[in-house]
Amino acid sequence: MEKFIVETSARHVHVSKEDLEILFGKGYELTPKKNLSQPGQFACTERVAVVGPKSSFPAVSILGPVRPATQVEISASDARSIGVSAPIRESGDIEGSGACKIVGPCGEIEIDKGVIVAKRHIHMTPADAEKYGVKDKDIVSVKLDTADRSLIFGDVVVRVSEKFALAMHIDTDESNAAMAVPGTMGEIVK
Repeated sequence: MEKFIVETSARHVHVSKEDLEILFGKGYELTPKKNLSQPGQFACTERVAVVGPKSSFPAVSILGPVRPATQVEISASDARSIGVSAPIRESGDIEGSGACKIVGPCGEIEIDKGVIVAKRHIHMTPADAEKYGVKDKDIVSVKLDTADRSLIFGDVVVRVSEKFALAMHIDTDESNAAMAVPGTMGEIVK
């Protein structure tokens, strides 16, 4: 089976237009810093503090473009570190998820939901899905061959859209468990 890139998704924030204006000021627009592997997605120069009851992360990247709802994606270790609840969810599935405070240079917001640990996933186009013999929402296992800690991840959700580019996303805890480095490749195992 063909291999695909496995990328580490570090802690980050997605913001709504309304929350962006509270955090950075009326009419504020995000400043793209670097394009990400998924078409139209980018890391921004803007950073915010993510504050929990125990601790905080002072400079968390915002990813653009703006979204319909504000969401904070952190690892399970991050969640324990700052004292917040963060269920494992697909991006955008924030009902009943964790709460925190987000602080920007012009203001702060309290979100009562939106803190999640992103479920590990593979972005695919329909052509990719056909090639790999999977469909949207399938759950697969993926083997990462790394120098010292090869690992098979179960419970990987397949996400299929014309808007995607082929790449698997894991969080920093998962990346560290496999000792993944930039350029690490994965393959679906049956």
